[in-house]
Amino acid sequence: MVRRWSVAALAALCGVLIAAARFGDGAPGTAALLLAGFLVLAFVLSPLAFPRSPAASSTGADERPIVYWRPGCVFCLRLRARLGADADRLRWVDIWQDPSAAAAVREITGGDETVPTVVIGGRGHVNPDPSWLRDQIVPATPQA
Repeated sequence: MVRRWSVAALAALCGVLIAAARFGDGAPGTAALLLAGFLVLAFVLSPLAFPRSPAASSTGADERPIVYWRPGCVFCLRLRARLGADADRLRWVDIWQDPSAAAAVREITGGDETVPTVVIGGRGHVNPDPSWLRDQIVPATPQA
């Protein structure tokens, strides 16, 4: 559990320390802006920026594609941001929270825990292009 929050906590701690130094130098406005920026960064790097992981990573009746991710992964953040609202159509599974998910990723990638790894229709795709993934999950609109 601690590992999931370590990157976010480090960003927040750095923000507090830098803001305190700037405040001590007599620049409270700059200190406030820096602290706010670091706290936003800490949120983005935290597990809160992603949908909640299901209890069981790769079992169950849920047929949505699975995205294996971990907190602090910039490629996972990029995928999540580029998908926007369409990200809710996927099952996001944190490999640091679910050991069986980490094992599934190692099986797909040949022993590495490379994320994001997306499983669609039983096939694994390592670090897929967000536009390709969006095309896979969003049904085509019918032509009139």
